[in-house]
Amino acid sequence: MVASHGFLVTMEKQITSIQAQQRNRNRVNIHLDGEYAFSLDRVAAAWLSVGQKLTENDIDRLLSKDEYESALGKALRYLSYRSRSRQEMLRYLQKKGYQESLIERILAYLQAEKLIDDAKFASDWIENRQTFRPRSQRMMKMELRQKGVDDEAILEVFEAAELDDLELALAAGRKLNKRYQKLEKQEYFQKLGAALQRRGFSYSTVKECLPQLWQENKEPEGLEHRKWSN
Repeated sequence: MVASHGFLVTMEKQITSIQAQQRNRNRVNIHLDGEYAFSLDRVAAAWLSVGQKLTENDIDRLLSKDEYESALGKALRYLSYRSRSRQEMLRYLQKKGYQESLIERILAYLQAEKLIDDAKFASDWIENRQTFRPRSQRMMKMELRQKGVDDEAILEVFEAAELDDLELALAAGRKLNKRYQKLEKQEYFQKLGAALQRRGFSYSTVKECLPQLWQENKEPEGLEHRKWSN
């Protein structure tokens, strides 16, 4: 801006070229007064045209909106792989180098849209573990704390889930059983027991579930089917 007769006059620059980037066709390069000035997302630049004049305020608004859309796009892609805790998303955006004020705007939007919800994240995490890789409640709680979920949310979700470590250990043992099923009893107990303890189960829980797992492992093939058929 320059002063003219005591008034501030905002300098304007004219758009002389809008060119799609070769490496990223979703972004365009903006040239002002014959020189490269900045790049924008194609959608953000849709209302711009060659010959249009922009003030410094116009440019600041464009760049601010472009950065917001860029950060939001990255956040949504990060969510596309699996749900995230608030703390995970915060750390991710910080690593991308965004300013704290922008990160807070993104987090506020994601929470308002229920795209980030620590209680749901914790519930989904437990369900996923139960389905694919069962482990002890203690270990799942530790994992959730590492993801940044606070203790109050964790406690609430676990109370609602009404989990039992013995049932979890049996489920984990059944999934692990294939790799140990041909072993002799003592080695079976040792190796499967160690594997279950690595999943966070206590010695007493492991000791209680191993005989049942061994018995299931040694049942004649098809016995379970016959039981249900009779």
